[in-house]
Amino acid sequence: MSQDWLRTVFVLIPAVSAYTIVLGSLSLVSTLFDRSGDFGHRCARAWSRLILKTSGVSVRVTGLERLDSSRSYVFAANHQSIYDIPIVFASLPFQLRIIAKESLGNIPFMGWHLRHAGHVLVDRSNAGAGVVKKMARLVDKGHSLIVFPEGTRSVDGAVGRFKGGSFVIALQAELPVVPITIAGSRDVMLKGQLTVRPGDVALTVHEPIETKGIPRESARDFADCVRAVVAESVG
Repeated sequence: MSQDWLRTVFVLIPAVSAYTIVLGSLSLVSTLFDRSGDFGHRCARAWSRLILKTSGVSVRVTGLERLDSSRSYVFAANHQSIYDIPIVFASLPFQLRIIAKESLGNIPFMGWHLRHAGHVLVDRSNAGAGVVKKMARLVDKGHSLIVFPEGTRSVDGAVGRFKGGSFVIALQAELPVVPITIAGSRDVMLKGQLTVRPGDVALTVHEPIETKGIPRESARDFADCVRAVVAESVG
């Protein structure tokens, strides 16, 4: 048994469980008086920072100066690890709502937080107009969205194909899309493995891509363009 495995099982898992229960409960209670989910988002950021600190994961963020804090964006990131979610929440100073698969909503505390704090959980077999409307309402409230257009974590770290459907709301609402490159998170926790290893992660915020005038029928080609920007700096 490696030292990293022992640390994961006897230190990290109990600590993350405690963070999730405490901050998830606070987030759930907050929905009784804060329907916007903004307090829940602060809980999510605190949860993310605690997980990264306890795991020994340091994140170097570059490119934030390219963003306007008064605007809403759709952030599109590659997906190397389950750690990508806390990495993004801890790194981006925006009110974020994620677009994730429906099954995540069944996870105790974390899933309950996702359902009640305004995040968008999508049944991939039945993603209809209701999902688009919910995403549009979030944007109207000044929230930004984070999507992982590959749809699943990469096995080898390479950037997979970006799904065009991930960008339909951005094109319909004429929201700028911000490509995000995450490099190094795969080494923190490999897909299919339990062991967490301390490490350094780089998160690069690329120049926002304006979508005004791009028809939704061009979502497939647009997705390829965003993927090209992300993939170029994965390393």
